[in-house]
Amino acid sequence: MLLSSTLFYSCKEKGKDIIDMPYYNTPNFDPIFIKDKSQVAKQITHTIDHFSFLDQDSVTVTQAIFENKIHVANFIFTTCGSICPVMTTNLKIVNDSLSKDTDVVLLSYSVTPWIDSPAVLNAYKKRNGIQNPNWHFLTGSKKDIYKLARKSYFAEEDLGFTKDSTEFLHTEHFILIDKSKRIRGIYNGTLSLEMKQMLDDIRTLKKEDNSN
Repeated sequence: MLLSSTLFYSCKEKGKDIIDMPYYNTPNFDPIFIKDKSQVAKQITHTIDHFSFLDQDSVTVTQAIFENKIHVANFIFTTCGSICPVMTTNLKIVNDSLSKDTDVVLLSYSVTPWIDSPAVLNAYKKRNGIQNPNWHFLTGSKKDIYKLARKSYFAEEDLGFTKDSTEFLHTEHFILIDKSKRIRGIYNGTLSLEMKQMLDDIRTLKKEDNSN
């Protein structure tokens, strides 16, 4: 069972209030800690790739939506009767704490985009009582969504580079991305306790950004 990546690897530097959060460059999620922030660009080469999808309001959403913002990504489908409802409920914990925070974006990508049209996603968002305009439910090309999930977000850890794009994508992971589009945390979306950790980590990223 995967627990929050930062839960075990975060550490506090002596004399500082900011917790050092790791970076992730590879699908196996080996944590990389960098004390000298001027070295981040040299050591951390992986970032979230560009994309273009439609959201629940049929609005085209690109990477520009989280430019200079922190974002959380997960992968669901509206007909899922197992982990997806739990994941949506748990992400609402984060949403409810950040609903007025325009610096944090939540992205829920559909892994059955041939079923989850914008209208279906819109109904799903309303059915779950989600009003935050910064939480987008996205649909589009299956090939593009699966590639982004596995190659950019490492949504299935080390499987991200080995699974064929035709194989069904189903993961409980939430991925936390900083303002520079770098992966900083991974969480088990079926565990509500992990949401508290994610909120703590989001606050840490905000402090980190302000300290630079």
